[in-house]
Amino acid sequence: MSAPENPLFLSLRELGQRLRQGTLSPVMLAELALERLEREGPPLNCVVTLARARALAEARRAETELRKGRDRGPLHGIPYGAKDLFATGGGIPTTWGLGALREQRFDRDAAVLERLEQAGAVLVAKLAMVEVAGGMKYDQPDASFTGPGVNPWNRSAWAGGSSSGSGSAVAAGLVPYALGSETWGSIMGPAGYCGLSGLRPSFGRVSRRGAMTLSWTMDKVGPLAHSADDCGLVLAAIAGPDVEDAACLDAAYSHRTALPARRPKLGVLAGWDEGPQPEVAANFRTALDRLREVADVEETRLPGLPYTDTALLIMYSEASAAHGEFLLSGANRSLAARETHAVPLAIREIPARDYINALRMRQRMHREVLGWLADYDALAAPTSKLVAPPLQGRFSDYFGPHRRSDLTTVGNLLGLPALCLPTGFGERGLPTSMQLVAAPLREDLVLALGHAYQARTEWHRQRPPAG
Repeated sequence: MSAPENPLFLSLRELGQRLRQGTLSPVMLAELALERLEREGPPLNCVVTLARARALAEARRAETELRKGRDRGPLHGIPYGAKDLFATGGGIPTTWGLGALREQRFDRDAAVLERLEQAGAVLVAKLAMVEVAGGMKYDQPDASFTGPGVNPWNRSAWAGGSSSGSGSAVAAGLVPYALGSETWGSIMGPAGYCGLSGLRPSFGRVSRRGAMTLSWTMDKVGPLAHSADDCGLVLAAIAGPDVEDAACLDAAYSHRTALPARRPKLGVLAGWDEGPQPEVAANFRTALDRLREVADVEETRLPGLPYTDTALLIMYSEASAAHGEFLLSGANRSLAARETHAVPLAIREIPARDYINALRMRQRMHREVLGWLADYDALAAPTSKLVAPPLQGRFSDYFGPHRRSDLTTVGNLLGLPALCLPTGFGERGLPTSMQLVAAPLREDLVLALGHAYQARTEWHRQRPPAG
């Protein structure tokens, strides 16, 4: 099946229209997704568990409801996959990327899966991820019991982490969209490397109840899809308050694609052009030209504060608390990333005073960065200065000092919403991308800018070669 013939590559709006016209059916889409996941998933190392019985039951229900005129909204009857850190009831395991947890089961779905079920969406698979969402550190792609995430654009390249399976599965046309999570780049990375649109919502916009905890004050849940519009439709279904997640805000999201009445102002981070691969730089400049058609663009500079050190201290301190039982059990010896087996033990020794001082520094960052950000509707930078690394070798050797964008670090540390958008292709035929970041709860701005950009480009419509 070629890309144009595969309906799983269609936008969510197009799929919804065909489902309501009767030219496609929820059962047909679920069966197609299951077949493609079963056949194409193993070479990509992107599938942990097929939810076949559940998927077909949900698809049949959606088909009956749509036929009777009960419409649950734009996701009704459309299949999706979920990163394997979201709890699933019904006997479906949730492994967190660890072979030692192959039989871990929960009695209840995670909040986001419950909300998607209420929206009529059809869960077809639990998708692969980096073990413990990368919280035990890793320096090479092979950091999951399912193997390294394979990039559909070049199968000798990595799909990104920690939401690797979500990126691979959507890019390869196995599901139209997937859920991922991000603490420090785990949606932006796979989306950018796999040529997708990925949305990291504001901290607290989406409930994390039932999702594996890595960092209580940095974890977020969001979609990977083909377009900004698709991401917005999914966000509208999963956002909103949850009394079972103390950090979840009373902040539902109503999706719209229109730009503000006044012309937006976009800040471009100074230093973005220091060290990127030539194609990454050229494609970002071209993307900025497209954005200038709808927004004013000027260079700006982040306040000079210790973002990376602060993020590391907070993330590792909270990870050591969240996974104390795991760390004390000796299970670190089962980690696939063997070169970092000592890290889980080391992070247990972080002094409380360092964690507290990091929290205090983050409060200062909130004041200074959000005050500075008030001059802009959004910020822009390349998602990564390099395309996806090869499956062989160390990240530290490949990336050098360019592992993470400063904008990715600041956005995650302060809980800012971000949207990853494809910008073209670079070395080895791999996608390049940019990210747009806005103030807390301003997903509407990044999604509207992303939609306007994608109305002027075709990169989000490109499809990888068949495997």
